[in-house]
Amino acid sequence: MDCRVIQMEQDSRREQYAYFRTFANPYVGLTVNVDITGLMVRKERGESLFLLVLYAVSKAANSVPELRRRIRGDQVVEYDWCPTSHTVALDNGAYCYCRLSADMLLADFLPYAKAVQEQAQKEPSLDDGGDAESLFFVSCVPWASYTAMVQPVPAPADSNPRITWGKYFRQGERTLMPVTLLAHHALVDGLHIARFYEALSLELAAISEGRA
Repeated sequence: MDCRVIQMEQDSRREQYAYFRTFANPYVGLTVNVDITGLMVRKERGESLFLLVLYAVSKAANSVPELRRRIRGDQVVEYDWCPTSHTVALDNGAYCYCRLSADMLLADFLPYAKAVQEQAQKEPSLDDGGDAESLFFVSCVPWASYTAMVQPVPAPADSNPRITWGKYFRQGERTLMPVTLLAHHALVDGLHIARFYEALSLELAAISEGRA
């Protein structure tokens, strides 16, 4: 994936970057109940709710430049576009990883994603492939609706954002779903996390209204 070097010594967040890079646990995260009411009609028509949400979170995350930034040694790079690597359940109760890109129209993404998932299940692997640094790590916990999540992270810390969602639930006339975003605080602040959720709401609305 194409990327460019960010001159952090000239960036407005240079002090925050230097500060949070020193933390043993440098991650910041938030869980928000997101309205997916409009997606339920498409789900009832037989479309994959998971893939619809995956498309939306990928587009939303890519719309925030700070979420496309990664720490590479002593440099920070910003990718033009970041694919996703998500977990796919296997029949034996384990899971494998599946890499996708949502840089296309939804009508093209759904059959492409379905085919790649099916191939991943036939040849399961936990290898993220080349340029894993560029990925958004995505997973789903469809068995439980939660209000907070603790995610496993490596040591030393990587800078890949992690996006997870849980079981949807009804609240009055709306259908809500918890969505968690975890990111490296040296690169991402609460403002950027809020922008992700704002963009996610717009992407979900576009899918619901057939504009994606």
